Amino acid sequence: MLHEITSFVSTFWVIFSFSFLVALTGALSPGPLLTYTIIKSIKTSKRGYLMGLWVIIGHAILEMAIIISLLFGFSFVLENTLVVRTIGIIGGLILLYFGISIVRSVYLGNISTSFIGASDVTDQENDQLKKRGLENPVVGGILVSMSNPYWWVWWATIGFAFMVQFDVSFRQWPKLLAFFLGHEAGDLLWYLIVSFLAFFGLRHLNRKIYYGVLLCCGAFMSLFGIYLGISSFFR
Repeated sequence: MLHEITSFVSTFWVIFSFSFLVALTGALSPGPLLTYTIIKSIKTSKRGYLMGLWVIIGHAILEMAIIISLLFGFSFVLENTLVVRTIGIIGGLILLYFGISIVRSVYLGNISTSFIGASDVTDQENDQLKKRGLENPVVGGILVSMSNPYWWVWWATIGFAFMVQFDVSFRQWPKLLAFFLGHEAGDLLWYLIVSFLAFFGLRHLNRKIYYGVLLCCGAFMSLFGIYLGISSFFR
């Protein structure tokens, strides 16, 4: 009994940790959801520092839906070794590409840091959010995520490959729980930091620290991509 509990906890934290780090790496990269969170945090006079939480709640609702869809629609592929290996290789290569791209962009100084030092948002930008039905941060988290092509590509390749590699399924609900919680925790950590800094002034975020974190995450993403591709042959 003790051995089973230890094994359960160990497996849970391994999947949680990997899922957390992979999600954090993606969240750190500037994109439409980050921009939306910054605008909402700055323009919300009361508790704007919590906008990151509400945005990620909407984001998490959408991601739970796509995880369930993947498990229902593609569960049969888990029984096909060739398909599993192909998914592992494709997902691993894309993860490796993104990781190397992040490291290269940091090295060349091509990572956008325009959000650092932001202290105001124009009324025109705020009006645009209202026109698009993005006033509610939870709804905004869903709609902005859906509008990002990278998000769809990520789940169709990297996300699904991760689920296949770690045998995430309804039958293995602890793994499913660890994967989902780890992924959303990675997103939530960064977006809470961003909304807090946006609310109180993004000038306090150090560019060198931001670049350093990106560099570490890019290296991790590259190594995990290699692992994902190779390990698919040993399932």
